[in-house]
Amino acid sequence: MYDPKGNGRDRAVDTVRFVEAQPPMHLRGIVHRFLDLRTEGALDHDYRFHALPDACTYVVFDQLDRNVCGVTRLRASAEELNLGRAFHFTNIRLLPGVWQGPRVHGQIDSAYRGDLPLVDVNQRLDGLDFVAKQAVLVALVEDLQARGLVIANPVTERIFAAMDDVFSVADMAEVVGLSPRQLQRVLKQTTGFTPHDFLKVLRLQQSLKGEPSLSYADQSHFIHSFRKATGYTPGQYARKFDV
Repeated sequence: MYDPKGNGRDRAVDTVRFVEAQPPMHLRGIVHRFLDLRTEGALDHDYRFHALPDACTYVVFDQLDRNVCGVTRLRASAEELNLGRAFHFTNIRLLPGVWQGPRVHGQIDSAYRGDLPLVDVNQRLDGLDFVAKQAVLVALVEDLQARGLVIANPVTERIFAAMDDVFSVADMAEVVGLSPRQLQRVLKQTTGFTPHDFLKVLRLQQSLKGEPSLSYADQSHFIHSFRKATGYTPGQYARKFDV
């Protein structure tokens, strides 16, 4: 199954806490992880969080401002998000292609004005520890399921199940039994990515497992592609960030 390796946290800052937890079994075809990211006291400088592309959709809750929440996803290249000197976010990382509702792009930094009950949920998260928060987040996902806003995606599931044998867009199309044109339409509609960009994201995530040869033809190709996607060589990235 697809298991994105998370995002880059600056090794030089040890007062930022990042924890994650698996969802219950009945949601594992929809939710990858529940996440909590926070500072333990104010930092001396703005914190830049290196967000790696993972094709997932995120439901984001700002724990310092209960009106700030929303739904977002990343691009096919890494993004550095300035989180400031004090922050606390609780997120749901949904698997690629399962989100069917409205979405925005980028970091959530303004009050939510949509129709989903996200602000109410953020109010219920107030004062809870991360373990207790997960029950609230599970209830939200179940509600989104009932509304038809999150649905397991059989196309991406088949791709993930055969990732070790997928080296091209043609391979992806064959795995799911679609023509390249049909695959283009389905992936763009459900993940926001073209098949080519979706494949780039999968290759990057596979490389973070320490086995770049599974996804790239040779080491030079791996280094070039990794740098293009993240802005760093693999060595630079490993020295600067903890994944």
